[in-house]
Amino acid sequence: MSQDIRDFVTTSCDLLGVGEPTHAVPVFAEVRNELFAQLVDRGFRSIALETDRVAALVANDFVQEGAGTLDIAMREGFTHGFGALEPNRALIAWMREYNETRPPGDRLSFHGFDTQTEITNAPSPRRYLEYAATYLGSAQDIAGVAGDDERWSRTEAMMDPAESTGATAEAYRLRAIAADLLAALRARKPDEGWHRAELHLMAGIDLLRVHRQCAEPLEPETRYWRLWGVRDAIMARNLLDIRAAEAARGATLVFAHNLHLRRRGTDTAGTLVGSLLGDRYTFVATSLGSSEAIAVEEPGPDTYEGFLQKHVTIGWGLLPADAVPSAAVRTDPTPRHYFPLDQAILDDAEAVLHVRG
Repeated sequence: MSQDIRDFVTTSCDLLGVGEPTHAVPVFAEVRNELFAQLVDRGFRSIALETDRVAALVANDFVQEGAGTLDIAMREGFTHGFGALEPNRALIAWMREYNETRPPGDRLSFHGFDTQTEITNAPSPRRYLEYAATYLGSAQDIAGVAGDDERWSRTEAMMDPAESTGATAEAYRLRAIAADLLAALRARKPDEGWHRAELHLMAGIDLLRVHRQCAEPLEPETRYWRLWGVRDAIMARNLLDIRAAEAARGATLVFAHNLHLRRRGTDTAGTLVGSLLGDRYTFVATSLGSSEAIAVEEPGPDTYEGFLQKHVTIGWGLLPADAVPSAAVRTDPTPRHYFPLDQAILDDAEAVLHVRG
C-alpha cells in the first residue's frame, strides 16, 4: 500500500485519469489535491476536471495571471455545482499561489473537459456561436435564428423528443452557420483570441449535437445512454485537445467519475482516449469504504471494498489493481450515482485508490 501516486505513473504516461465512485463525498477531491501536488513535483503542469470547458477559462485566467478574484473564479469558472466544493476552492488557490513566482512556461494550468449540459437540460448554443462570430467579424444573425434561449434550455426540450429543438429548421440553420464559422476560423492564422474563439465555437457545435440527440424518439433508458455516449465523446475530444495544447509543457491529471475514465467501458471518454493514447493514458479507479454523509455503511468482508478496507489501514491508500482478488460486489443500499467496485472496473485500472471513509 502506498500514498505516493508517483509509484504508479510510468515514464510514458502523459494523461493520468483518477476517478471517483461518487461526486457526493468531498474527501475524494481532497485526496486529489494531495496527489496533484505530488505530480507537479514530477513534471505535471495541468489538471482537467469534470466541468464545462468554456467556463473553466475564467478559473484558468485567475490561476495563470491572477485575473479577477478567487470568488469570481469559483462562481464563474465551474459548472455542475463544483464551484461550491471547498477542495476545489483550495485547489485553485494553491495553483495561483504556485504560479505567482514562476515564469509563464512553468505555470500550472486549469482545464474543464466537460460539456455545458446538466442531467435534465442543455443550454442554447447561441452565445457560444455569437462569440466566434464576433471574433471573426461575421454578420450572421445567430440570435434571430436561435430565438429565445429558454426554448432550448427547458427540461422538456431535453427529456421529450416532441419538445426538442434539435431537429427544427432553426437547429439545421444554426448547424450550417456553425460550419461556415468553423471553416472561416480554420482559414485564419491563430492570434491571441483564436484559441478562445475555437473553444466557444466547438462548444456551440457540441450543444447542437446534444440537442439533435435529444430529438431522437427513443425509449428512456436508450435515450439516457445515447446522451451519455455523446457527452463522453465530447469529453474525449476535449481531453485530446488539452493534451495537444499541454504536450510541450508536461503531463496532465484528469479527475472525474470512474465511469467516465475507465478504459474499456461502453462509449466512455477513457475508452476513446485510451484507444488512441495507449500506454500514455493511465487509469486509477477509486473506491469508498464507508461514509456517514451519504449513508454508505461499512462494507461486507467478502466484497472488494471489504478487502481494501482491511489492507488500507490509514485514511486512504493506493494498491496495484491486480493485487485485489476477485470478490463480491457490494449490494447494500447506496445513494444515486454511487457505483461500487466490480471486476470490470478493476480490469480497466492500473491501480486502485481506496478511501476508508
